[in-house]
Parts: sequence; structure tokens; C-alpha cells
Amino acid sequence: MIVNAFYNEKGVGDTLLVHLNDVEKTDFESKGNVTRIFDVETGETVAINIFEVSKKRTFEANGKVNLTLEDVEFMNKELADNGFDFVIEADLSPKFVVGHVISKEKHPNADKLNVCQVDLGDKTVQIVCGAPNVDADQKVVVAKIGAVMPSGLIIKPSNLRGEDSFGMICAARELAIPDAPEEKGIMILDDSYEVGSEFPVSF
Repeated sequence: MIVNAFYNEKGVGDTLLVHLNDVEKTDFESKGNVTRIFDVETGETVAINIFEVSKKRTFEANGKVNLTLEDVEFMNKELADNGFDFVIEADLSPKFVVGHVISKEKHPNADKLNVCQVDLGDKTVQIVCGAPNVDADQKVVVAKIGAVMPSGLIIKPSNLRGEDSFGMICAARELAIPDAPEEKGIMILDDSYEVGSEFPVSF
């Protein structure tokens, strides 16, 4: 399960916002200090708000929370203690990793897009990329499905002009790296980086 959590005491209040999915029509139910937001049609839990969290746990984040196993255990305890039987099973694997572009083919329906096969270490995924400098046999930074970009964008599976895309090959400025070049183009890593390893992103 892709789980993203956000905490900003000054901007939002003493509330942990837990995002699981996006749907069009939602409703909510509240018990104690927990509110569950769910899909009206399916009943699927799509978000959770936990209020007054600082009374029980400290979150130093001012935005995206880098979740730990202990954080997930805290969220599940709050759910159970407030009468919810929903359990969060979070994928805590790194969401920004070093990828290796195995191949690049021109997109059949878009002149400025390329369809890339990218090795992430544990699997190969297809990513549609519009960067002018992307090419085969490059090591790059990949934002996997579920990654939260510095802009707040959450990476989701997409379909671009008929081609599926499962992630994003990143430019330095998209990762909020200081002094990143302004010109268009992905960030290309040197050979010392290990494919599949976590790429540190701080924002």
C-alpha cells in the first residue's frame, strides 16, 4: 500500500494527514480523534486524519513525513484505539532510486516524448520521458510510484498519448537540488551509483 503522510503544525495544525488514494466522491466518519475519509462508491479508505498527535508522538516534519515502521505502528494503534478496524500496511521502500535506462524508443504518437525501459534494481518499468537528453545506458534518478516531489506532486501511474508510464525520470531542479541548471534535461549520474539504491532527496 502506497502511504504518504504530512505534518505541518503551523500551517495545518496538530494533525497528521495520511494519504492513501485519490477518488472523486468521498465521505467521512469520525471517532475520537481520528477521521477516516472513504470512497462513497466502494467504501475504500482513501485518507486518514489523526488529530492532536503531539500528545502521543513527535513529528519534526514541516510537510512530507519520512515514515518509519514505528510511525505506521502509531497510526494503526490510533485507528484501533478509536474503534476502526482498518489496518495500514505501508510500503516503506525508498521512492527515489537510481535507475538504469535500458532502452529508449520514440513515442509513436508524440514527437517530443520517448518511451524508456528503466531498470530499478528489483524490476524494470516503462517510463515515458520528455527530456531532450534522455538516452539508453544512462544512470538516472527515478521517482517511483508513490513518490512525493518537492512541488507536492504525487507520482502515479499514467498514460501519455497511449503509452503507460510508471514513474518519472527526474531533473535536478525537480528534486530541488541547490544550484540546479535551468535548462531542460534530466539529471545524469556517473557510474559510481548503484542501480536500485536510494537517492537521497531532502526538501
